[in-house]
Amino acid sequence: MGESSSSAGTRPAAAGTVGAAAGYRPSATLPFWVEFRRQASRRRTQLALGFMVLLPLIILIAFQFETNNEEENGGGEFGSLIDLATTGGLNFTLFSIFVSASFLLVVVVALFCGDTVASEASWGSLRYLLAVPVPRARLLAVKLLVALSYSALALLLLAGTALLAGTLRYGWSPLRSTVAAQIEPGEGVLRLLGVLGYLAVVLLAVAGLAFLLSVVTDAALGAVGGAVLLWILSSILDQITALGVVRDFLPTHYSTAWLGLLSTPVQTDDLVRGAISAISYATLFWGLAFWRFTRKDITS
Repeated sequence: MGESSSSAGTRPAAAGTVGAAAGYRPSATLPFWVEFRRQASRRRTQLALGFMVLLPLIILIAFQFETNNEEENGGGEFGSLIDLATTGGLNFTLFSIFVSASFLLVVVVALFCGDTVASEASWGSLRYLLAVPVPRARLLAVKLLVALSYSALALLLLAGTALLAGTLRYGWSPLRSTVAAQIEPGEGVLRLLGVLGYLAVVLLAVAGLAFLLSVVTDAALGAVGGAVLLWILSSILDQITALGVVRDFLPTHYSTAWLGLLSTPVQTDDLVRGAISAISYATLFWGLAFWRFTRKDITS
């Protein structure tokens, strides 16, 4: 036990359990729910999830002001998306997802996945976790699963709050879009669930990149900001048509393919390509993160 604890900062803690205390099981260290509750107590988790609930309410209030201004000015033209957003709870939910998908959700996922390891290093508590001893691969796996769980929870809170608030304010009506005829409410709910599922898959690439940066740096802000900036850079490059086929390999190229779920019939080609691209990038980034973390010296 003494040998394992003393060397946790310089080599993988999972280098065997020779000399470990009786009853020690590496698989029983750092349970998922312990880390989940630990992260729930952090202010950044509470603020991020709270904002996911607050955002649809802010949009709802903004729409109300817009409606009042229209009445005072004797009418006017809204953008088609805003017009559709006020026709029912499903449409309001779709609008809330649309305005959040390209940046806000990217920041939230990067926050949960980029802060998880780097923050431990910046606090100086990472080496003590390894000295418990918690095997490095298990520590990283649990932290990744918790980060992904909170990312999924944030997405569900945004959509759930928007659906509830929008339905109470605008009623329950068919889902409409600018690319298809109206979709009956029952099928509309399924389409929205499909949109959420695809966004969750696409955001895995962000999660992988942020998690990798969290492992290679001790600065949580650098990991989160780096992931967001690289995602923005990819989005900018994707707009440059001169890059040709190179754009197909950018992680953001299929980020809006979920719009195909709103068409009639549903367009799935880009959805499949986007899912494969996101999963491939995420797997690559997570693999590099585990490879780096199990070999690096932990001094903080």
